[in-house]
Amino acid sequence: MLEEIRISGLGIIESSTLELGPGLTVVTGETGAGKTMIVTALGLLLGGRGDAGSVRKGKKAARVEGVIDARSLPGVVEATEEAGGEVEEGRVLVARTVAAEGRARAYVGGATVPVATLGSVTSPLVAVHGQSDQHRLLQPRAQRDSLDRFGGDAVAKLIAAYGDIHAELQKVERELDEVTTHARERAQEADLLRFGLGEVEEVSPESGEDVTLAQEEERLGYADTLRTAAEQAREALSSEVDAPDALGAISAARQALDGVRDHDPEAAGLADRLAEVSYLLSDLAADVASYATAIETDPARLSVVSERRAALTALTRKYGETIDEVLAWAETGAKRLLELDSDDDRIEELRADRTRLRAALAEAGLALSDARADAAGALAEAVSDELTGLAMPHARLVVDVRQKETDAPASEEEAHAPLKVGSGKNGRWLRYGSNGLDEVELLLAANTGSEPRPLHKGASGGELSRVMLAIEVVLAATSPVPTFVFDEVDAGVGGTAAVEIGRRLAHLARTAQVLVVTHLPQVAAFADHHVAVEKTSDGVVTSSGLTVLGDESRELELSRMLAGLTASDTAIAHARELLEVARAAKA
Repeated sequence: MLEEIRISGLGIIESSTLELGPGLTVVTGETGAGKTMIVTALGLLLGGRGDAGSVRKGKKAARVEGVIDARSLPGVVEATEEAGGEVEEGRVLVARTVAAEGRARAYVGGATVPVATLGSVTSPLVAVHGQSDQHRLLQPRAQRDSLDRFGGDAVAKLIAAYGDIHAELQKVERELDEVTTHARERAQEADLLRFGLGEVEEVSPESGEDVTLAQEEERLGYADTLRTAAEQAREALSSEVDAPDALGAISAARQALDGVRDHDPEAAGLADRLAEVSYLLSDLAADVASYATAIETDPARLSVVSERRAALTALTRKYGETIDEVLAWAETGAKRLLELDSDDDRIEELRADRTRLRAALAEAGLALSDARADAAGALAEAVSDELTGLAMPHARLVVDVRQKETDAPASEEEAHAPLKVGSGKNGRWLRYGSNGLDEVELLLAANTGSEPRPLHKGASGGELSRVMLAIEVVLAATSPVPTFVFDEVDAGVGGTAAVEIGRRLAHLARTAQVLVVTHLPQVAAFADHHVAVEKTSDGVVTSSGLTVLGDESRELELSRMLAGLTASDTAIAHARELLEVARAAKA
């Protein structure tokens, strides 16, 4: 749970600390004293949007800190450590700053983190319910979401199963739409691939052939020059006429050294090395002569090679830098052509998949509808019971779950055609969405015998507040969050109904930490901890501070809330009576 909230430089609050314990904590104060700043501060800790306009005038930044007791929250500990923060004695310090120029920073366990990370750590811990949530619950989508949340795991699993089928159906329909809508483009692509593959097949290139032929063409084009050079080299090595050559020179040098080898071992070694050179030159001369003999001028072969190279170059201009790249393109193109040529088979396959998935979606949607109907009955009963306790004994909530029927489509081949449920004349065509087949609407019969009507039409302002609070209390009982915040959800309520609201909140606080911002003394009387927001002014600057009230000061605050008076004996007596009623009810 939240143990402490520290606020500085936020709106009218200069610097205050709110200590929170288990049970029900209420925050009261005069209008404009700054009660809403506490909810604003909580919103910042939950990763909400920071508004530079909320920074107190004269301050560079607003700062909110929270201390979370995470000893029984292993998920918070793990998330904090993953964010690089530290957990000290089972507690996590979270913080948020908003600068006057608009910059915001967030901290988890002492580590600087993105605001989204702060929200991912803290938002699962706190559920905030305010008057804006009442307006939200008037929207059909929010009413359906509330029913689904009340339905728990049973409904959640069916929603997940339906969602998986819906996503797969959407994927199949997109692919089918692409295959059929873009048939002309795909046919043109196939024709281009056939033409290109035909060109490659006609030439039938081999891997590396372009490199080999380039070398051969170079050699054939310079055959005479190569032969002349080889003859000159052979004659320089071993001349058949009386001309100086390398072998003759080496032989003369060897003979000169052989004549004196017996007189000096070093001279003998040099003679032996000359003998080795002589053998190598002799072999080299033979190889050069063989090379010169092998070189032939072959204009016909040169023409063939040039023509082949021209054909290969035509391919490399279109399909790749080299013949190896051309062959790779041909391989990929053949696979793509096979895919394009199989469009007809693929269309039939996709249509079969679509039919199968639509049937499965209809089945999953009906199962979800049945589960929602069961949950709707339980939710309506629970909320109606709460309304009885909230001084609306004759009110009855109805949760209407109905399918969205429509006319039969001209063809089931239409994209996103409705689903058919049943067969023959008894079959129905239902519209569907990503969340099922159903429309959910909360209806209220405020009095005995009256027809249920939509909430915004069937309830007065005070009744609507009580209905919404009853719904929130019932939904809160199914929520896993440890802390609930109610921000003036009791607006427009008074008298006996206000006492019952306090009783309901106190009951909820037996199993969760509850923080309530209220203007009703009947609600405040049920608090386990009462905090007053007090506004002071020195004539220049107005500030607000938070004060935890003891028994005597609680009586004075309740008397102020009751009669606007703090010194009235009658108001104080009434406040004491309220506190006694609340203590007895809680006991």
